Amino acid sequence: MNPDDDAFREQVRAWLAEHLSGTWAPLVGSGGPGRHHEAYEERRAWNRHLAEHGWTCLGWPEEHGGRALSLAQQAIFHEEYARAGAPETVNHLGEQLLGPTLIELGTEEQKARFLPRIRAVDELWCQGYSEPGAGSDLAAVSTRAVLDEAAGEWVVDGQKVWTSLAHEADWIFVIARTEPGSSRHHGLSFLLMPLDQDGIEIRPIEQITGGSEFNEVFFTGARTAAGMIVGQPGDGWQVAMALLGFERGVSVLGQQVGFERELNDLIDLARANGALDDPVLRDRLAAQSAEFEVMRVNAVRSLTEATPGADNIAKLVWAGWHRRLGELAMEVAGASSLTADGEAYDLDRWQRLFLFSRADTLYGGSDEIQRNILAERVLGLPKEVRG
Repeated sequence: MNPDDDAFREQVRAWLAEHLSGTWAPLVGSGGPGRHHEAYEERRAWNRHLAEHGWTCLGWPEEHGGRALSLAQQAIFHEEYARAGAPETVNHLGEQLLGPTLIELGTEEQKARFLPRIRAVDELWCQGYSEPGAGSDLAAVSTRAVLDEAAGEWVVDGQKVWTSLAHEADWIFVIARTEPGSSRHHGLSFLLMPLDQDGIEIRPIEQITGGSEFNEVFFTGARTAAGMIVGQPGDGWQVAMALLGFERGVSVLGQQVGFERELNDLIDLARANGALDDPVLRDRLAAQSAEFEVMRVNAVRSLTEATPGADNIAKLVWAGWHRRLGELAMEVAGASSLTADGEAYDLDRWQRLFLFSRADTLYGGSDEIQRNILAERVLGLPKEVRG
């Protein structure tokens, strides 16, 4: 860490202390796994407030509205954001995933059209990858798109599922099969589509947390302009993998903002209700804290060192860690964690964390998929026998 980084940390800390007060104070600690519905419009307004003061798109090049901050300074921002208990932002998919993908692979027209609106939090995005028959196996997608040359539009038919926050989004980036008869990684294209049209239906999926941040998205003759393709037709797999590289790159630092906040708040709960006096729970909380520090160091290191399988290892590590945190939260909370307050299905934040984190080892590529990739592609072991 150099003096400039120390000064930057103080700048971030001071700004957050000043602005997470007054109007914004009620948002402290809001959002997070299983709690994406909390104060959604207020958090979107906060996200725009961040943008107005230059605290979004920190790693983007300056010519695209970013600040071109170093990885160290981006990490500092995320650390201080977590320590301040700042609310979960709503623009992750646009700012951290699609934006960097367009900067690297998009056309000049696409950059001019979308990047300013992503930076300003004027348009929100969702990800159209998973399908009922293609969850962890993204190459099995069957949603299809045909180019209507007369109209100059792509026509899309199919279904996506587990689409996070589609009901709040304005646009969706979609992996669709554009070459009839193609299979697996071949013949796929990466399309950008507006959601507000007659050919798209969004159905929220009610979850055991009581929220509905996941959705089914149905395409029936849905349309987008011919120029709304990233890369060339058939390049969809390469574009999708590039985007996932950003998902498991700098954006992981943003994900860990929420993890650190949850861990610190759970320790505070244990201290307040006496659970910290239990030597077993105290040791488990200490172990969870130590594992978090190792996980954070490895996340930063993976951004600066090319390590085969680093993305898959990171997914295995954080998914298991977060799932154990949910289990530990129930034990710290004690008997009260077994019942919901009020007449409705009104869960508290720890109950939502426990229930939501059960899925961590499944979505985004299950633990089994991650281990197979590491075994077959990194270690060179024989491929799993598939029936």
